[in-house]
Amino acid sequence: MSTIVATLGTDRARRLRAALTVLLATAVAVGAPFYFAPFQVFQLTMVLLYAVALAGLNLLVGFGGQISLGHGAFFAAGAYTAAVMLDRYDTGHLATLPVAAAGGFLLGLGFGVPALRLRGLYLALVTLSFAVFLPPLLKRLEPVTGGSMGLTVDKLQPPAWSGLAEDQWMYLVVLAVAASALLLARNLLRSRVGRALLAVRDNESAAEVMGVRLSLHKTLAFAWSAMFAGVAGCLYTWVIGFVSPDSFSFVLSITLLAGLVVGGLGSLYGPLLGAAFVMYVPSVSQDLSEAAPGVVFGLLIITVMFVAPTGLAGLPSRVRAVVARRLPRRAAAFERAPEAESVPDTEPNALAESASDTEPNALAESASDVLPDSPAASESSATDTPADPAVADAEPVGAPPRTEKE
Repeated sequence: MSTIVATLGTDRARRLRAALTVLLATAVAVGAPFYFAPFQVFQLTMVLLYAVALAGLNLLVGFGGQISLGHGAFFAAGAYTAAVMLDRYDTGHLATLPVAAAGGFLLGLGFGVPALRLRGLYLALVTLSFAVFLPPLLKRLEPVTGGSMGLTVDKLQPPAWSGLAEDQWMYLVVLAVAASALLLARNLLRSRVGRALLAVRDNESAAEVMGVRLSLHKTLAFAWSAMFAGVAGCLYTWVIGFVSPDSFSFVLSITLLAGLVVGGLGSLYGPLLGAAFVMYVPSVSQDLSEAAPGVVFGLLIITVMFVAPTGLAGLPSRVRAVVARRLPRRAAAFERAPEAESVPDTEPNALAESASDTEPNALAESASDVLPDSPAASESSATDTPADPAVADAEPVGAPPRTEKE
């Protein structure tokens, strides 16, 4: 009974800590645009929309066990869907979001069907080819996409009743969409679909034996991932107000995958950390070296992978494991140190005095007990044991001859 009560108390404490953490994070996130400068608010907005894209990529790569180097193409599809609707059809900004999400889902569903028979490097090459040929295709569709010049659209403006600046309103809207997307990804992973994805990632044969339809869930993984990327692309159009084919090259796909790996594969917090890495590290690299920012960017990725092989999300657990391994060693060394100091030093004089206190007779008696053939033993046997007359009259060896008088 006491164990059950203790368990319930631990669960309540854990839930209370989680609730307090969520409230604190919400307060910090909502208050950020009122504290930072406009450019810093813009950077935070970009981090949030990249986090949405990485959350979808995490479903496919981190939890689905597949690989994609063409995620930038789904991102571009969502961005151009929103831009075309705003420029050609003059729709509202909020109306473009569900259309971009649905378009990304259908595009991922259609792309996932031919990718069922591929895996590993072959699947990576196919997805990379999709990211490579999409920008030239957008340039060819000039009547719709604007060609190489791209499309310029109006940014999302704050309502008059809000009293907020443009950057603040944009940040809060993107924050609400990003929080909803991350919550959807979390609930999706805890559902039956998420458990099936984990089973497919760990062992496809065992998952198929348990009744998991591999083709269905692999295709759905692509579809969900592309949907999140389409939503992120739509937010990108809202924030930037301009799209062009050169903004969505295959480098974007590789950067998104690198950001997810750095943030942490298979982690719910990895997309946020990876999005911050994607946003801030290139600017830091540019500040450190204007001549070769790509070299600095690559070195920073190598450093992070060396320090945190499981990503930034797994760094705290790695530090705790290292500390837990080293603390018992130090404790054991600390416990052995007093024992070594408590052993008294034996002086030679004390040994000599103890040896001088020992009586010779006692030594002789102890020697006679141990060595019966020793001289002391022979003397004691000669005095204690009665001698035979024949033996007593016998002359000892080496004695002088007797005379008649004797």
